[in-house]
This record gives sequence, C-alpha cells and structure tokens, in this order.
Amino acid sequence: MAETTVHDHTHHHENEDHDHADHDHGDASSFKTYIPAITSFVMLLLGVVLDNLIKNDFFNTYLRLAWYILAYLPVGLPVLREVYETASKGQIFTEFLLMSLATIGAFGIGEYPEGVAVMLFYTIGELFQGAAVSRATKNIKALLDVRPDTASVYRNSVYQIVKPDTVLVDETIQIKVGEKVPLDGELLSEISSFNTAALTGESKPRTIRKGEPVLAGMLNLDKVIELKVKKEFKDSSLARILDLVQNATSRKAKTELFIRRFAAVYTPIIFFLALALVLVPFLFVPDYQFKVWLYRALVFLVVSCPCALVISIPLGYFGGIGAASANGILFKGSNFLDLITKVDTVVLDKTGTLTHGVFKVQKLVSALPEDEFLGYLVALESKSTHPIAKAIVAYAAAKNWVFASDIAEIAGMGLRGVVNGKVILAGNARLLKKFGIDYPVDLDQIPESIVMVAVDEVYAGYVLIADEIKSDAQDTIKCLQGAGIKQIVLLSGDKLSIVKKVAQELGIQTYHGDLLPEDKVSRLEALQKNKTGKIAFVGDGINDAPVLALSDIGIAMGAMGSDAAIETADVVIQTDQPSKIVTAIAIGKATKKVVFQNITLAFVVKAAVLILGAGGLATMWEAVFADVGVALLAILNAVRIQKMKFL
Repeated sequence: MAETTVHDHTHHHENEDHDHADHDHGDASSFKTYIPAITSFVMLLLGVVLDNLIKNDFFNTYLRLAWYILAYLPVGLPVLREVYETASKGQIFTEFLLMSLATIGAFGIGEYPEGVAVMLFYTIGELFQGAAVSRATKNIKALLDVRPDTASVYRNSVYQIVKPDTVLVDETIQIKVGEKVPLDGELLSEISSFNTAALTGESKPRTIRKGEPVLAGMLNLDKVIELKVKKEFKDSSLARILDLVQNATSRKAKTELFIRRFAAVYTPIIFFLALALVLVPFLFVPDYQFKVWLYRALVFLVVSCPCALVISIPLGYFGGIGAASANGILFKGSNFLDLITKVDTVVLDKTGTLTHGVFKVQKLVSALPEDEFLGYLVALESKSTHPIAKAIVAYAAAKNWVFASDIAEIAGMGLRGVVNGKVILAGNARLLKKFGIDYPVDLDQIPESIVMVAVDEVYAGYVLIADEIKSDAQDTIKCLQGAGIKQIVLLSGDKLSIVKKVAQELGIQTYHGDLLPEDKVSRLEALQKNKTGKIAFVGDGINDAPVLALSDIGIAMGAMGSDAAIETADVVIQTDQPSKIVTAIAIGKATKKVVFQNITLAFVVKAAVLILGAGGLATMWEAVFADVGVALLAILNAVRIQKMKFL
C-alpha cells in the first residue's frame, strides 16, 4: 500500500481529482499502509545483523542478494511502477526515476543494504507526507461529516424522510434535537439554540429566533423545530463551503508554482550531472575506478532528489488552508494565503461588517413614565413592518401594549393614531414640523435615526435607533494597525454623519459615506492608483460584490453575507467577526514563514551534502539524511501550522 502514498505525491504534481486525493490521504492513516515499509525495515535489519554480527559464509552467496531484493520489493515496486506510469505520460525525469536509478545502481555495485535503505526511507517520507496531509484535511473531513444524509419534509399532511437534494424551496422541514440542519431556511418555530462549530469554528451555542435564517450544517440543541426551506441543497451554505474548501488547493501560490517548474527543470539537470560525474573523471583522473565514481554519482542522485521541496511546499500551504478553516476562515486558494501577507491597505464596509446590520433601540428620552411612553409608541409601531418599527417593538417586547385606532401612515414621516382617546404622532422631525409641534432643536444634530413622539400636539420625547458596532470591531482596527497595515478606509452607503461617528469610535481616520456601489468602486480605483502594497476589501452585501471583485483580495462576511459577495470574494469569514481579518493575515504570514524555512533548509543541507558527495566525503547514508531527513523535517515544520494558536 506504499503505492497509495506515492500516488499522493503524484497528486501534488498533477493536481488530479480531489476526491481521489482525499481518499488516498485517508488511507495513509490506516495500518495496512505501513505494512510494506515495516516488512522492508525488518528484513533490512535482519540482513544487517547477518552481515555484521553473525559471520556466516552461506549468507555471502546469492542468498544475500535474494534476501535484499525481497526486502527492496515491498517499497521499491510502487516507485518503479510510478516511473513506468509517469514515463508513459511523457514525464521521464521525475524524483521517482532518480530514486530508482540510485537504488538499482547501489545493487549493481554490491551496496545492497544501502539500496534498500534509500528506498525504505524515501517511502517512510511519503508515509509521513500522507499522515501530514490527513491531519491538514481533518477540518475538511469534519465538514463532510456534518453533511446531513436525510431531511424530514412535510408532504401530504405527514413528515416524510427524504434525501436533502429532493427538497424544494418553500417546503417545511422538521429537525429534532441533536439532528443536523440539512438545508438553509427560515425558522418557523419561536426560538432554538444551535451549535454552529462546523460552519464557523465557534463552540458557543447560538440562539436563533422565529423568522431568522438557519444554515445547513448547524446542530439543533434545544427542541423540535420547523424551518421553511429557502435554498436548494446544492445552493446551501454547507454545500458552498465544501465546494470552496475542496477546490482551494487547485489555486496555487506563486511559490508553489515556481517549485513545480523548478523541479521539472532541475531533475533532468541533476540526472545529466550525475552521468557526467561517472564519465568525465575517466578523462582526467589517473587511477579512475568506475565503481568509486558510480557510487559518488548515486549519492549525488539521492541527495539531489527534490522531494523535500515538492512535498513540503504544497503541504505548508495546505496546512495554512486547514488552519484557517479551523478558525472559521475559508481561503479559496493557497495563492490568497500569499497575497494577504502583502496587504498594506484595508478597505471596510460598515453595515454588516463592522456593525451588526440590525437596528436596536439605544436610548429613550421622555418626561413621561417609560411604560406610558412606550405604550403610546408601540401601539402605533406594532402596525408597521419598517425595520425601525420592528426594533422598537422588540425593545418593548415585555411591556404591556395598548390598543390604537385610526392609524394612518404619513409617507416618509411616520404614523398618526389614537391611543386611549389621545392623538399620538410617532416619526421624524418633518412629521412634528408638519403638525406645527415644537421640539428641542438640538435633536436635529443627532446623526442616528430617532423617532419623536407627540401626545395631543405636545412633544413627549424620543427613542434613538442605531446599528450596533460589533464587540470586536475596535480591537480589530488596533490589531490591523499593529500588524503593519498602513491605511484603513471606511466606505459606506449610510449617511455621512453616521459613518463619521462609527469611524471616530473605532479610530479610523479615512471614511466616506452616502456612497452608491459605483461610488465605492471609484474610491477603490483611486486608492489603487496610489498603492504600494495590496488592497483588501471587506464587505458583506450584494452592493459590495463589484468592489470585492476589483480589490487585490476580497474578504466576505459569510454567515449573514449575500451570495453575490461570498461568490465574488477570495476569502470568506464564516463567523462574521471582523477580528478574523487579523487572524487571516496572521495565518498567511505563518504559512509564508514556514514555506520559506522549508526552502532554505532543503537548499542549504542539500548543497552541503552534494559538495561532500561529489568529493567522496559523503556516503549513501548521509545522502539519505539529506533527502529523506530534510523532507521529514520540512513536513514536521509544515504540520506546525495546524498547532499554532491564532487570535
């Protein structure tokens, strides 16, 4: 089954089918995969014991050769098969060919144990790679595990168990306690708690109320609930996330692409240099011995094998994508892990990105008792579907409502009605002016939305309605500034006075309000003309899609963001927390650092042993360390990304 790990290695080269790759990586963790390597190791160990500790003439015959060939075959055959398969596709000069030539050559000059050892340690390196990739993909597999197999849909007056992909939009489904939500929908039940860890990486349960969205992949914790399906299975949040993560490895970082191109040119050069190392000394060395120079060439081949680079570089990026998904951040390609490290300007949308995008009553000012004031106000607002009216009703949910009659809506101003025989007005300043009612003039200076109330043509007070700033927004701005971001810009379609207030609260120096989608695009284009590094734009709405596409790296808020924004973005933040922008940059930098360390380690060690090997000062055992040892160290270094703690 060592063949499996070798095939894994080929996947890194050829970018073949992801499902096949995932399957192979899963096999790398099973015991069967290790049997060929264990068999070869035991036989090699016994052979070395017979060679050195038990002086037995009968083992120095053909039996010795047969013994080491049998030890070689379990690990050597899969690699030899790869040489044949890649050669048949026109790829002759691969690391498989280098390893095969080196080990067969070792047998040719009688260095049987070394021939077996080189192939054995090469296979062990491949097994380590398979295990490391399995670890890196565990978050993706966790997502696959939360994909529900069935849905309980209400049809013909009963609930029927069906496949999720057969459920239609606007059908009603039921989810019992402990069951996974199979499709995106709107909660029909009053309230329930959900575990959203599979989607967002957050362990804290989330409370969702009637009318609010529930996403596929969430786990119902509270009670039996009903949902109205809003999206088909293939369009659900979970299906989209799976597609994004599974396809992420197809978009390669420049470093990764360079290493592949480098390996394609490097391998044939090494082959011909090794050939020259055997033949050229014949012309210049007086006491030329073919066996000595062939051995040096074989050492040269083993040392030169680009395994450490070809394995560890993609694995480093793969680990970065895995670490990000564990933190509720989805990179759509390893190229964006590289790009995010070059960002020096972050442009932020306001509503839904830095604020919750939900109106809430922030303040109530009235000379009347609060219950009486709210009674008048809610009696009118409960009849309206406006978001501000809903915010007022939600705020007063526990209060005793009173009945209103003769309610009339005055377009663009507010409501008028009769409550307990009193005429009540509830609306903006223009409404009170229309009826000639005086109110404190300083209220005109308040940037947020306010609803004024008048009772029998006398001003009675107001409530202030505002969108709440997210709890981690302020820390996000400070951390971005601390992370070397030179410029932070706030762009919003909201009125300038509100944008200014939010910017000042968060410590953002540059801000623009009253922007249409095309205005945001023109502002970003102006920034791009003067940029030194890369520009990241963070948004969540449909109107943000053009700017997300135009920016160097687009980051979308994925939990409540629009489909258009999520599809256009390069990075999706599943938790809707702006602080995850800082985490994404930190993961990008950590990944880049690990990849650079691996490249440096591989080149320095290989260069040193190459020089020693060409001069006859390094044996096949040093070559094994330079190749397989460096590959193992590089793999272990890449796996570190999975264990790192990020903000």
